[in-house]
Amino acid sequence: MPAEPLSKAGLQDVIALDTAISYLDTDREQILIKGFDLIELTQHIGYVEMIHLLFEHQLPNTEQVKSLEQRLKDQCDIPTSLWTILQELPQETHPMDAQRTALSVLAGFDQSLHDCSVQANTHRAYRLLATLPMITANSYYLLNGKPIIVTDSSLSYSANFLYLLTGRVPSKLEERIFDLSLLLYSEHELPNSTFTARVIASTLSDMYGALTGAVASLKGPLHGGANEEVMKLLLKVNTPEAFEELLQEKLRQKEKIMGFGHRVYAKKMDPRALIMKRALIDLSNQRGDDQFLRMCEAGENLMEREKGLYPNLDYYAAPVYYMLDIPIDLFTPIFFCSRTVGLCAHIIEQHQNNRLFRPRVQYKGTPYQFI
Repeated sequence: MPAEPLSKAGLQDVIALDTAISYLDTDREQILIKGFDLIELTQHIGYVEMIHLLFEHQLPNTEQVKSLEQRLKDQCDIPTSLWTILQELPQETHPMDAQRTALSVLAGFDQSLHDCSVQANTHRAYRLLATLPMITANSYYLLNGKPIIVTDSSLSYSANFLYLLTGRVPSKLEERIFDLSLLLYSEHELPNSTFTARVIASTLSDMYGALTGAVASLKGPLHGGANEEVMKLLLKVNTPEAFEELLQEKLRQKEKIMGFGHRVYAKKMDPRALIMKRALIDLSNQRGDDQFLRMCEAGENLMEREKGLYPNLDYYAAPVYYMLDIPIDLFTPIFFCSRTVGLCAHIIEQHQNNRLFRPRVQYKGTPYQFI
């Protein structure tokens, strides 16, 4: 009788596929993207350069960056009927659900929808990156009975995205910090949403379908929705001491505290969180208000002391987004927008060298019974 196969709950440590896109090297504490260390990249490039790296497989020169910025501006036209559909959604709709609806609608306007070639998928990915910031921001405004905002072509990609989210032109520091957050969220190997996208793509479904599944996955508080939950927790109190007491009470109740722990970074701090913590320090210094910084540091120290858990990216991204005047309901949709470049790269790779995902199970039910 063959040996019983081993199963791992949540597929932890199971190698699901080969990829040339990214890898979390926890031994070296590196997040490798196309052979580059993400943390080192944050010192040299911005989000637009990351788009070029993931789609064109090399870092761009200055002229290529300018060309890509212009391409993203030129491709941000959106079907008028999309706004009509989003306007009909119930007011209680979460912006993530509006984002999911919008992606499904966009599929109907793609005349080459079923062309899964590298060229067609890459063109499609650039177009999605151009339109998603405007769709994401304006779906929120429509849900709240406000008029849509048009893009400002004089701004960079990231500055324009932040402008759409807040209705005001950001300062240079705000633009840099927001761009940094997009860069840090852009790609992270094979979390649930990326795996979801690749599973869907493996059926040779189109890019919009794969991304729609990824949105649904990312919405969950155990994945992308964590940043919203972190901010709601911070707003319950207003001092480091009170925040510590709040976390202590949650620990006593054995409640999960969002923003801490990570399936991959089990025994160390997410390196992206450290970068975002420094951004929060810069933003706090500019604003002359370090309330959230002190609260977050108190929470970080307590969780390390009590549970041996460390912050992930969402923990420090939440107060950064709040201090940038971004509505809390848009925190996770922004995560999806920034991750779209990585998701599209994975979908392109899946279609290029496809094998249908069809895992098996280890049966734990009632044994076979005779009638």
